[in-house]
Amino acid sequence: MGARRKARICALQMLFQYDIARPRVADLCNLYWDELGDEVGMEARDFSNQLALGAIARLDEIDEMIKRRAENWRISRMAVVDRNILRLAIYEFLNEHDTPKTVVINEALEIARRFSTFEATQFINGILDAIKRDIESNPAAQSAASSHSG
Repeated sequence: MGARRKARICALQMLFQYDIARPRVADLCNLYWDELGDEVGMEARDFSNQLALGAIARLDEIDEMIKRRAENWRISRMAVVDRNILRLAIYEFLNEHDTPKTVVINEALEIARRFSTFEATQFINGILDAIKRDIESNPAAQSAASSHSG
């Protein structure tokens, strides 16, 4: 498994932990890495922290994007894994411009295949594809969203 996929999986696990237990954001990464140990290289660890903390920082904005496209689904009713896979991918859409959006979707689907259900991969693919089209059809919104990245 590549370092970036491992970083995305670690970020997913941190977001899951945050979603369930709501630890202080300042403590989240330290708690996670203390538990995991040295299984992940420093570059992957840094990318993972960036994804998880970035998604948390923009959670309201990201969740609003999901709500607009997840017809008949409340975010609170989605499986915890699925909503956090969506959050990570959307954060990448908005902030990681070096990674093509189709690659981000493919990575999200591979992670969903590993941690969720077949039906979830279809759901995640549909939501992410719609949000990708929204972002691509409105470049002004994408650059405004990028200005939030700090």
